[in-house]
Amino acid sequence: MYIRTTLAAAMTAIVLLSATGCAVSRGQQTTGAYVDDAGITTLVKSRMLESPAVAGTSISVETLNGTVMLSGFAKNSSEKAAAESIARGVKGVISVKNEIAVRP
Repeated sequence: MYIRTTLAAAMTAIVLLSATGCAVSRGQQTTGAYVDDAGITTLVKSRMLESPAVAGTSISVETLNGTVMLSGFAKNSSEKAAAESIARGVKGVISVKNEIAVRP
C-alpha cells in the first residue's frame, strides 16, 4: 500500500510540474492580449489600405501589448508621418514605433 501511495504522489507531482509549462510566464501574452493586438493590427492595416496618403501594401504592421511597430518603405516623409498618424488614431494603441524607411 505504501508503494502505491508513493507512486501516485510521484505521478501527481510529475503531471503538475509538466502542466505548469503551459502557463503564461513573464514576457508572454495572455490569450486576451493576443486577440486585442491582432485586432489593433487589423484595424491599423485596413485604415492604411483605405487611405490615399499611404501605400498600405508597402508597410508592415505588428502589435505587441498595444505597441504598434511599423516597418517597410514609404515614398516620402509625409507618407511615413501619415502612416504613424493612422496608427496612433486607432483605439487601444499605447505607442507607435515607426521604423519605416523613406526610399530615396
